[in-house]
Amino acid sequence: MSSSTQTRPEGIPAATIIIFRNGAADGPPEILMTIRSREMVFAGGMAVFPGGRVDPADFELGAMLGGELPPDEAAHQIAVVRETLEETGLVVGLKGEIDADKARASRRFLEETGELASVLDHFGWELDLDQITPFARWYPKNEKLSRVYDTRFYLANLGTGAVDIAADQSENTHLFWTTAQGALDAADRGEIKLIFPTRRNLERLALFEDFAAAKAQAEAIPVRTIVPRVDNSTGQPMLTILEDAGYPVTSELLESVTRG
Repeated sequence: MSSSTQTRPEGIPAATIIIFRNGAADGPPEILMTIRSREMVFAGGMAVFPGGRVDPADFELGAMLGGELPPDEAAHQIAVVRETLEETGLVVGLKGEIDADKARASRRFLEETGELASVLDHFGWELDLDQITPFARWYPKNEKLSRVYDTRFYLANLGTGAVDIAADQSENTHLFWTTAQGALDAADRGEIKLIFPTRRNLERLALFEDFAAAKAQAEAIPVRTIVPRVDNSTGQPMLTILEDAGYPVTSELLESVTRG
């Protein structure tokens, strides 16, 4: 297949997280999605997973950690911890004395300081990146886009999910829980809009009956950079991705693709 596994230096490093919670009794798990502000340059008005670009402070903290994770990978995981707290108010990837009041206070503190390291110091918390599982990496290079992101996707699980969430009303205007299939159905009804990578990831997520199944597949399939390519061999231009990366749908008519 014509998808590259090379990392391209011009891609802006970004990270996003797919947060699970238990669904209804005997039902599939739910995942957290957000509607991006229409004012955002990238994916404005689209339904996406929480996340954003990796900041210099994330790289600095990642370089200080040591341990088994390469500093670059640690920085991306730190970014999703920070972005999740900033965009949703949820605390993931952290350990210590954490409750709803402290989560709200830490979000305000992060808004003031802009750095996760200061939050850890102030609240006496530690990173617990074992809560985060690498899932995918997408680099949808498109010369027509003003910004091109090299985005790593991660998984995390809240279990019951009985926690408070609130959109930041800056980058995001709405947060909602849905099953993966429910999001796809909502997009088909025109209720939400999905860019190409989000749709493909939702189709993959819809395969799983619970978080454990999603995590097991993520750990079994090595993460490779997916660079969508146009295939003209069938007479109709198709946007294609790797066929052996865990995705049940690996192509879509180019004319029907929604991009950021």
